[in-house]
Amino acid sequence: MLDLEVVPERSLGNEHWEFALGMPLAQAISILQKHCRIIKNVQVLYSEQMPLSHDLILNLTQDGIKLLFDATNQRLKVVEVYDLSKVKLKYCGVHFNSQAVVPTIEQIDQSFGATHPGVYVPAEQLFHLNFRGLSFSFQLDSWNEAPKYEVRRFYANPVAPQQIPHGAMVKRMHIYSGNNLQETRAPLMPLPCFLGNIYAEGVDVLRDPSGPLGLRLRLLTAACSPGVIADTKVRSLERNIFFGDSCQDVLGALGSPHKVFYKSEDKMKIHSPSPHKQVSSKCNDYFFNYFTLGVDILFDSTSHLVKKFVLHTNFPGHYNFNIYHRCDFKIPLIIKKGECEVNGSFQELLGHPMEKPVVLHRSSSANNTNPFGSTFCFGLQRMIFEVMQNNHIASVSLYGAPRTPAQA
Repeated sequence: MLDLEVVPERSLGNEHWEFALGMPLAQAISILQKHCRIIKNVQVLYSEQMPLSHDLILNLTQDGIKLLFDATNQRLKVVEVYDLSKVKLKYCGVHFNSQAVVPTIEQIDQSFGATHPGVYVPAEQLFHLNFRGLSFSFQLDSWNEAPKYEVRRFYANPVAPQQIPHGAMVKRMHIYSGNNLQETRAPLMPLPCFLGNIYAEGVDVLRDPSGPLGLRLRLLTAACSPGVIADTKVRSLERNIFFGDSCQDVLGALGSPHKVFYKSEDKMKIHSPSPHKQVSSKCNDYFFNYFTLGVDILFDSTSHLVKKFVLHTNFPGHYNFNIYHRCDFKIPLIIKKGECEVNGSFQELLGHPMEKPVVLHRSSSANNTNPFGSTFCFGLQRMIFEVMQNNHIASVSLYGAPRTPAQA
């Protein structure tokens, strides 16, 4: 059984790891993978058809814990303990829930002190006792004294802890940011989560009427060394990367990539109109993979200049899910007044492709199975949109303008 420390408005964890509010999804999954012998039977819950309409949830079924991530920025928004019988909980080093300590209303009052009166929700038959960044829910059905109390007594007015019947037990606990669980949002990423990496606050696609020119990246970084976190501040940087930039230019702007990947094949080459598309190259083009940015940069094997960018959305249900952090990118559009709605699809905003989409089936050399099915690639204005079967964009590939013979 896990023995965890509760820190209101911040985290749930122990001396080895913690699930901190604002933590990126990938880091939480990394913790679960590292401790898979202790934390077992984890479910990933999401809406397949409307992945942006509902929170992305990691459900630790064996431990009665849910981690709720904001569907858009994929940072931890709420930690919910929905079965307190499966986990030990303590506050300031003292247990308020364990095999020896029952989490009654009296125990919560003793451990956490005074707070505002609780609120009763008739539809749920639950009393919610709220502290800043922390709330406890007590169920009416579990009270031995329940027949002595009428629902109307609690409906209109808040209920002070001393009015809640003796022995009422906690049914659920939530850790969140702010004073209101219903209105809470995922906070900014905390300093301990940077781990020496750079993260993208946002990525703007630079383009002219003919197509993309490069990327403008708004970066966040923090040099977090052991013992100096308190003195560390998050730094904001802005870097521009263009097609034709050298390998050294990119390294100077973004630092070393997490991985360098050499292409062994180009599945889209057959669709190229170039007459030399069937000519094999003696050298392989290579990618700089920046996983925490959600960006790949492809370099030409001969000139070592940037020739392609790939931006990843990291939707659940895609073959590459959890390899990259979500890239929050924006593509500027020139829209004539009254021509179409701003919230339309990319085909309505950029124009319809001249050709049918290319079907892309991703698989690895070691395992040819892909449980998520194929995706569809639409080409528009030197951009290829990879679209999932639920019509959400999985990635966008940006290509530079073809070089003239003189440039070549």
